[in-house]
Amino acid sequence: MKSALFYERSGNLNQFIENYLENIIPVPFEIETSEGISRLGEGVPRFTVTIKKMPSKKELMTSTSLTLGEAYMRGDLEVDRDLYEVLDLFMGKMDKFTTDKNALKSIIKTSMSKKNQRREVRSHYDIGNDFYELWLDETLSYSCGYFKTEEDTLYQAQINKVDHILEKLHLEKGMRLLDIGCGWGFLLKRAAKKYGVHGVGITLSEEQKKKFQEDIVREGMTDLLEVRLLDYRELEKSGMEFDRVVSVGMIEHVERGNYERFMRNVDAVLTPGGLFLLHYISALRENPGDAWIRKYIFPGGTIPSLREIINILPDYNFYTLDVESLRRHYNKTLLCWRENFRKCKDKVAADKGEDFARMWELYLASCAATFRNGIIDLHQILISKGVNNDLPMLRVV
Repeated sequence: MKSALFYERSGNLNQFIENYLENIIPVPFEIETSEGISRLGEGVPRFTVTIKKMPSKKELMTSTSLTLGEAYMRGDLEVDRDLYEVLDLFMGKMDKFTTDKNALKSIIKTSMSKKNQRREVRSHYDIGNDFYELWLDETLSYSCGYFKTEEDTLYQAQINKVDHILEKLHLEKGMRLLDIGCGWGFLLKRAAKKYGVHGVGITLSEEQKKKFQEDIVREGMTDLLEVRLLDYRELEKSGMEFDRVVSVGMIEHVERGNYERFMRNVDAVLTPGGLFLLHYISALRENPGDAWIRKYIFPGGTIPSLREIINILPDYNFYTLDVESLRRHYNKTLLCWRENFRKCKDKVAADKGEDFARMWELYLASCAATFRNGIIDLHQILISKGVNNDLPMLRVV
């Protein structure tokens, strides 16, 4: 691939775009612009991308994902094949994407203050409960499901996931369970009903807290459950103690540099011999995160690698009991969410705008493709605080 400078001097923007995309897309495809159609790669084209408004060279050299993502959101870029299928063809080549960290500093490096992280979390989760109710399942579970059979629905997969977690925690009646980043509370509600535990959920989302609190009252569970608007960093001074701690899809919001603090706060509230299950999106290697995702979907979101989390655990006398990958389960979960979202996309577009609706479909489709290609993973790590010899010797399957 020739350099951007070459095409800058030649003034041939179309040629630059063609070479740029051919470098990151490993299959034959076509590009249609106002100047006509170009066929790239050898063999039968797998899809055609129509570019209605050409991005600048500077934009592309700053961030591949941000430039192409924004172009798709605006409708400046279209493909003639299912969006997920197209993304699946080249998301495995994200190592070839360009990312100018200096130019993207304000997106990649954000404040880790409590105030800013609360604002970042709420920008995503406080869009509105009515929005998430449109395309999530009845449990309002916004994390990876667990598909035991090909016939499992999304609803069944989410119940499977929660039961899988609760079984790993070896709960007993009367135990105290903390859920860090409790979402809309389905896990804690099921734990209380099934095992008779006392649970506390903490979240930074006012919308999630509101609905969870309403459910607690409506379902007559005020003697077993409570939900608090609380930053995880306040746990170590809370005076609370728990036999079990769980966190599902929350550490991704903590940001690199705060993982030790997160573990310190878990350690502060977990009783000796207690169990902690961490369920989170992981990466093979440490990276600053995707610019488009951080700007539009999860401001401040960072995906920890498996090894950087595992390496912290011994510092808190945390023993790793089990590590399980659910990567392909998340691919299937996202495809289910996308299917649901497409059914309500017109309503979303009417309520929140066409750009917003296209943005969310792109988010769901691209994440499904990155999970399938192994760019990101999903791990559950089961941890004990100190040695616990009272647990069953066989693994939960």
